[in-house]
Amino acid sequence: MNKITPYNNSKTKKEQVKSMFNNIAKNYDFLNNTLSVGMHNIWRKQAIQKLNNNPKEILDVATGTGDFAVTAANFTNANITAIDISKNMLNVGIKKSYNKKLENRISFKEADAENLPFTNNKFDAITVGFGVRNFENLNKGLDEIYRVLSKDGILVILEPSIPITFPVKHFYKLYFNYILPIIGYIISGDKNAYKYLPESVKKFPSGKKFINHLIKSGFKNCKHLYLTFGIVSMYIAIK
Repeated sequence: MNKITPYNNSKTKKEQVKSMFNNIAKNYDFLNNTLSVGMHNIWRKQAIQKLNNNPKEILDVATGTGDFAVTAANFTNANITAIDISKNMLNVGIKKSYNKKLENRISFKEADAENLPFTNNKFDAITVGFGVRNFENLNKGLDEIYRVLSKDGILVILEPSIPITFPVKHFYKLYFNYILPIIGYIISGDKNAYKYLPESVKKFPSGKKFINHLIKSGFKNCKHLYLTFGIVSMYIAIK
Protein backbone atom coordinates (compact mmCIF):
# COMPACT_ATOMS: atom_id res chain seq x y z
CA MET A 1 0.00 0.00 0.00
CA ASN A 2 1.50 3.33 -1.05
CA LYS A 3 1.76 5.87 1.73
CA ILE A 4 -0.03 9.20 1.28
CA THR A 5 2.41 11.99 2.17
CA PRO A 6 1.97 15.77 2.40
CA TYR A 7 4.88 16.67 0.15
CA ASN A 8 6.34 15.04 -2.94
CA ASN A 9 9.92 14.65 -1.73
CA SER A 10 12.33 11.96 -0.60
CA LYS A 11 11.75 12.37 3.13
CA THR A 12 9.85 9.77 5.14
CA LYS A 13 6.16 10.25 5.86
CA LYS A 14 6.99 11.01 9.49
CA GLU A 15 9.45 13.74 8.52
CA GLN A 16 6.97 15.25 6.06
CA VAL A 17 4.11 15.20 8.58
CA LYS A 18 6.36 16.87 11.16
CA SER A 19 7.32 19.60 8.67
CA MET A 20 3.68 20.09 7.66
CA PHE A 21 2.46 20.64 11.22
CA ASN A 22 5.40 22.88 12.04
CA ASN A 23 4.43 24.96 8.99
CA ILE A 24 0.74 25.35 9.86
CA ALA A 25 0.96 25.48 13.67
CA LYS A 26 0.42 29.24 13.88
CA ASN A 27 -2.94 29.09 12.09
CA TYR A 28 -3.96 25.55 13.03
CA ASP A 29 -6.48 26.34 15.78
CA PHE A 30 -8.24 29.01 13.74
CA LEU A 31 -8.43 26.70 10.73
CA ASN A 32 -9.56 23.73 12.79
CA ASN A 33 -12.37 25.73 14.32
CA THR A 34 -13.38 27.27 11.00
CA LEU A 35 -13.27 24.12 8.88
CA SER A 36 -15.15 22.00 11.45
CA VAL A 37 -17.58 24.83 12.26
CA GLY A 38 -16.63 24.38 15.92
CA MET A 39 -17.82 20.76 15.95
CA HIS A 40 -14.38 19.44 16.93
CA ASN A 41 -15.04 20.62 20.51
CA ILE A 42 -18.21 18.51 20.70
CA TRP A 43 -16.48 15.43 19.24
CA ARG A 44 -13.69 15.61 21.79
CA LYS A 45 -16.13 16.00 24.66
CA GLN A 46 -18.07 12.96 23.44
CA ALA A 47 -14.83 10.99 23.29
CA ILE A 48 -13.76 11.94 26.83
CA GLN A 49 -17.18 10.84 28.12
CA LYS A 50 -16.26 7.30 27.01
CA LEU A 51 -13.42 7.24 29.56
CA ASN A 52 -15.67 5.80 32.25
CA ASN A 53 -12.93 4.06 34.25
CA ASN A 54 -12.12 7.19 36.31
CA PRO A 55 -8.59 7.50 34.87
CA LYS A 56 -5.83 9.01 36.99
CA GLU A 57 -3.27 9.18 34.17
CA ILE A 58 -4.20 9.94 30.55
CA LEU A 59 -1.90 9.98 27.53
CA ASP A 60 -2.93 12.14 24.57
CA VAL A 61 -1.07 10.94 21.47
CA ALA A 62 -0.53 13.30 18.52
CA THR A 63 -1.87 16.09 20.71
CA GLY A 64 -1.14 18.87 18.21
CA THR A 65 -2.04 22.13 19.95
CA GLY A 66 -3.42 20.27 22.95
CA ASP A 67 -7.19 20.58 22.49
CA PHE A 68 -7.87 16.95 23.43
CA ALA A 69 -5.62 17.28 26.49
CA VAL A 70 -7.47 20.44 27.57
CA THR A 71 -10.83 18.70 27.14
CA ALA A 72 -9.57 15.76 29.21
CA ALA A 73 -8.44 18.15 31.94
CA ASN A 74 -11.82 19.89 31.96
CA PHE A 75 -13.92 16.73 32.19
CA THR A 76 -11.76 14.37 34.28
CA ASN A 77 -9.60 14.62 37.41
CA ALA A 78 -6.65 12.99 35.65
CA ASN A 79 -3.15 14.21 34.99
CA ILE A 80 -2.56 14.36 31.26
CA THR A 81 0.62 13.73 29.31
CA ALA A 82 0.39 15.19 25.80
CA ILE A 83 2.86 14.18 23.09
CA ASP A 84 3.52 15.19 19.50
CA ILE A 85 6.38 15.18 16.99
CA SER A 86 5.81 18.82 16.02
CA LYS A 87 7.59 21.25 18.32
CA ASN A 88 5.71 24.24 16.91
CA MET A 89 2.34 22.63 17.62
CA LEU A 90 3.45 21.74 21.15
CA ASN A 91 4.53 25.34 21.78
CA VAL A 92 0.99 26.50 20.94
CA GLY A 93 -0.40 23.85 23.30
CA ILE A 94 1.91 24.86 26.14
CA LYS A 95 0.84 28.48 25.82
CA LYS A 96 -2.81 27.39 25.72
CA SER A 97 -2.45 25.35 28.91
CA TYR A 98 -0.95 28.35 30.73
CA ASN A 99 -3.72 30.63 29.50
CA LYS A 100 -6.30 28.16 30.80
CA LYS A 101 -4.37 27.65 34.07
CA LEU A 102 -3.93 23.95 33.34
CA GLU A 103 -0.13 23.86 33.33
CA ASN A 104 -0.13 21.73 36.52
CA ARG A 105 -2.47 19.18 34.96
CA ILE A 106 -1.04 18.85 31.45
CA SER A 107 2.55 17.91 30.66
CA PHE A 108 3.67 18.41 27.04
CA LYS A 109 6.46 16.31 25.56
CA GLU A 110 8.01 16.02 22.09
CA ALA A 111 7.80 12.31 21.34
CA ASP A 112 7.06 9.80 18.58
CA ALA A 113 3.85 7.75 18.81
CA GLU A 114 5.67 4.75 17.33
CA ASN A 115 8.40 4.90 19.99
CA LEU A 116 6.69 6.00 23.18
CA PRO A 117 9.16 6.92 25.96
CA PHE A 118 7.03 5.42 28.72
CA THR A 119 7.01 2.22 30.77
CA ASN A 120 4.52 -0.59 30.16
CA ASN A 121 1.00 -0.21 31.56
CA LYS A 122 1.56 3.40 32.65
CA PHE A 123 -1.70 5.06 31.54
CA ASP A 124 -5.32 4.36 32.53
CA ALA A 125 -6.63 5.88 29.29
CA ILE A 126 -5.23 7.03 25.95
CA THR A 127 -6.75 9.43 23.45
CA VAL A 128 -5.79 10.17 19.84
CA GLY A 129 -7.55 12.98 18.01
CA PHE A 130 -7.24 12.98 14.23
CA GLY A 131 -3.68 11.69 14.31
CA VAL A 132 -3.62 7.94 13.73
CA ARG A 133 -3.77 8.23 9.95
CA ASN A 134 -0.55 10.29 10.12
CA PHE A 135 1.44 7.41 11.63
CA GLU A 136 4.32 6.18 9.48
CA ASN A 137 3.62 2.62 10.61
CA LEU A 138 0.03 2.18 11.79
CA ASN A 139 0.51 -1.21 13.44
CA LYS A 140 3.67 -0.15 15.26
CA GLY A 141 1.88 2.92 16.62
CA LEU A 142 -1.07 0.86 17.85
CA ASP A 143 1.28 -1.73 19.38
CA GLU A 144 3.03 1.04 21.33
CA ILE A 145 -0.27 2.47 22.52
CA TYR A 146 -1.31 -0.99 23.68
CA ARG A 147 2.00 -1.46 25.51
CA VAL A 148 1.76 1.70 27.63
CA LEU A 149 -1.97 1.33 28.37
CA SER A 150 -2.81 -0.40 31.66
CA LYS A 151 -4.86 -3.60 31.84
CA ASP A 152 -8.54 -2.76 31.27
CA GLY A 153 -7.47 0.74 30.23
CA ILE A 154 -9.53 2.55 27.58
CA LEU A 155 -8.37 3.82 24.20
CA VAL A 156 -10.51 6.38 22.34
CA ILE A 157 -9.61 7.52 18.83
CA LEU A 158 -11.24 10.15 16.63
CA GLU A 159 -10.64 10.17 12.88
CA PRO A 160 -12.33 11.91 9.96
CA SER A 161 -14.46 9.57 7.85
CA ILE A 162 -16.55 9.73 4.72
CA PRO A 163 -20.34 9.77 5.24
CA ILE A 164 -22.25 6.98 3.52
CA THR A 165 -25.80 8.39 3.54
CA PHE A 166 -27.44 10.61 0.90
CA PRO A 167 -27.39 13.64 0.65
CA VAL A 168 -24.74 14.25 3.33
CA LYS A 169 -22.24 12.09 1.44
CA HIS A 170 -22.42 14.23 -1.72
CA PHE A 171 -22.33 17.62 0.00
CA TYR A 172 -19.47 16.50 2.22
CA LYS A 173 -17.39 15.19 -0.67
CA LEU A 174 -17.77 18.54 -2.45
CA TYR A 175 -16.74 20.44 0.68
CA PHE A 176 -13.96 18.07 1.77
CA ASN A 177 -12.31 17.61 -1.64
CA TYR A 178 -12.63 21.09 -3.12
CA ILE A 179 -13.69 23.84 -0.69
CA LEU A 180 -11.67 22.79 2.38
CA PRO A 181 -8.28 22.61 0.58
CA ILE A 182 -8.80 26.10 -0.88
CA ILE A 183 -9.71 27.65 2.50
CA GLY A 184 -6.85 25.79 4.17
CA TYR A 185 -4.35 27.04 1.59
CA ILE A 186 -5.54 30.66 1.77
CA ILE A 187 -5.26 30.81 5.57
CA SER A 188 -2.25 28.56 6.22
CA GLY A 189 -0.22 29.34 3.11
CA ASP A 190 0.58 25.62 2.79
CA LYS A 191 -1.11 24.25 -0.33
CA ASN A 192 -0.11 20.68 0.41
CA ALA A 193 -1.32 20.40 4.00
CA TYR A 194 -5.04 20.68 3.27
CA LYS A 195 -4.77 18.71 0.06
CA TYR A 196 -3.16 15.93 2.09
CA LEU A 197 -6.08 15.88 4.55
CA PRO A 198 -8.80 14.47 2.22
CA GLU A 199 -6.28 12.19 0.49
CA SER A 200 -5.16 10.71 3.83
CA VAL A 201 -8.78 10.17 4.91
CA LYS A 202 -9.58 8.29 1.68
CA LYS A 203 -6.53 6.06 2.14
CA PHE A 204 -7.12 5.34 5.84
CA PRO A 205 -8.47 1.83 6.61
CA SER A 206 -11.61 3.02 8.39
CA GLY A 207 -14.49 1.17 10.01
CA LYS A 208 -14.18 -2.60 10.23
CA LYS A 209 -10.71 -2.53 8.65
CA PHE A 210 -9.38 -0.32 11.42
CA ILE A 211 -11.11 -2.44 14.06
CA ASN A 212 -9.12 -5.37 12.67
CA HIS A 213 -5.90 -3.40 13.19
CA LEU A 214 -6.90 -2.75 16.82
CA ILE A 215 -7.65 -6.44 17.38
CA LYS A 216 -4.32 -7.39 15.81
CA SER A 217 -2.54 -5.19 18.38
CA GLY A 218 -4.36 -7.03 21.19
CA PHE A 219 -7.30 -4.75 21.97
CA LYS A 220 -10.69 -6.18 22.93
CA ASN A 221 -14.30 -4.93 22.97
CA CYS A 222 -13.52 -2.73 19.98
CA LYS A 223 -16.33 -0.44 18.84
CA HIS A 224 -16.83 1.96 15.94
CA LEU A 225 -19.31 4.84 16.22
CA TYR A 226 -20.23 7.44 13.60
CA LEU A 227 -20.53 11.05 14.79
CA THR A 228 -22.34 13.93 13.01
CA PHE A 229 -23.76 11.94 10.07
CA GLY A 230 -20.54 9.98 9.71
CA ILE A 231 -18.10 12.80 9.01
CA VAL A 232 -16.12 11.63 12.04
CA SER A 233 -15.55 8.13 13.40
CA MET A 234 -14.97 7.29 17.04
CA TYR A 235 -13.16 4.07 17.92
CA ILE A 236 -13.24 2.69 21.45
CA ALA A 237 -11.13 -0.25 22.62
CA ILE A 238 -10.07 -1.90 25.87
CA LYS A 239 -6.75 -3.52 26.77
